[in-house]
Amino acid sequence: MVSRRTFVFGGAGLGAVALAAGAGGVLVEEDVLPGKVRFDRAIGRCRGLPPAPATPGVVRTQTFRSRRRDTDVAAAVVLPAGVTSPRGLPVVVALHGNGGSGPAAARDLRLDRYLTEAVRGRAPFAIVAVDGGPNSYWHRRASGEDPLGMITDELLPLLGRQGAHTDRFGVIGWSMGGYGALLLAETAGAPRVAAVVAASPAVFGSYADARRTNRLAFDGPEDFARNDVMAGLGRLGGVPAWVDCGTSDPFAPMARRLRARLHPAGRMGRGCHDGAFWLRRLPAELAFLGAHLTGR
Repeated sequence: MVSRRTFVFGGAGLGAVALAAGAGGVLVEEDVLPGKVRFDRAIGRCRGLPPAPATPGVVRTQTFRSRRRDTDVAAAVVLPAGVTSPRGLPVVVALHGNGGSGPAAARDLRLDRYLTEAVRGRAPFAIVAVDGGPNSYWHRRASGEDPLGMITDELLPLLGRQGAHTDRFGVIGWSMGGYGALLLAETAGAPRVAAVVAASPAVFGSYADARRTNRLAFDGPEDFARNDVMAGLGRLGGVPAWVDCGTSDPFAPMARRLRARLHPAGRMGRGCHDGAFWLRRLPAELAFLGAHLTGR
């Protein structure tokens, strides 16, 4: 999952440059020239993976037929240690990044271990990491595929029938999923969405920017305009929000714009667009979601 993102966002418009001493290095440092991410990675600003919490939780993958996506969809239900069922628990929906899947996100980000640690001594909740398609960008597409409709009209009712509390839910996402988390929170709104966390959200300032980075993200300018999360920030009124992004992330400039307008919790911090940054921020993000979802 991490290597996929490194390719998608490290190789699209962020080509290598010859780093000369003096002015050249300063220009890269200030994001004026391309190559900052590779430069920061080379000098160790991206950091390594932190050790995961020791206690595993429970991960159970289930598959359901989705009319909204016109395919079978896999969802990994993540429970803290000692909990055997989502019955009676509130839910956080987790949205994966570009090229990923729900079960892969649950596995690669060790969500069961981080969730177990997050709810220690607190009210438990479940995380459901659902598959929205490798490059759907979490919005209704010209093909008719509708991953957000799949969440609200199919996944959450399915979990409700299994006993989970789904009248209010939290949402978290990484990269493409961070964009999707914001879009879902804007679409469902308060009070349905208890809180939203966008980790390194892959948000673009224009359709041209999106096209240069990922030509599959939107079907065209009109599709981008309909699903522009920056234009829809007013719909987040009443939804507690958290936005984290690494200062060596290619999406850092847009994250700063987002944070300046939204004034969310979270922060810009040392790190890149990778699992090492996401895992370091995950404990605080889950604590934020848990507090707003369970009231404790």
